[in-house]
Amino acid sequence: MAKEKTIEIKEKVEKIAAHHLKELQDIANKINGLHFQVGRVESQKHKLLHELASGQDTITLYQDKMMKEYGSYDINLTDGTINWPKDNKKVDDEK
Repeated sequence: MAKEKTIEIKEKVEKIAAHHLKELQDIANKINGLHFQVGRVESQKHKLLHELASGQDTITLYQDKMMKEYGSYDINLTDGTINWPKDNKKVDDEK
């Protein structure tokens, strides 16, 4: 069996010392501030994830548009050239 640890109390007091209260309040305030910051960051993250999902939906719609207009959505974003698969080039050249 584990031994119980006993704490000896010198005298019964109504309040803790002012410096202990100040330290305890500082620790609690720091933890509360960190909780607030985490909540703010999570809120920003949530908003950014929604914006990312919206952007992905937009690119999917635009890919469909490019596929209908040009027959491919594999486009070089630097200069706008269509990156045709090498197999399709050979088939097109033979026609």
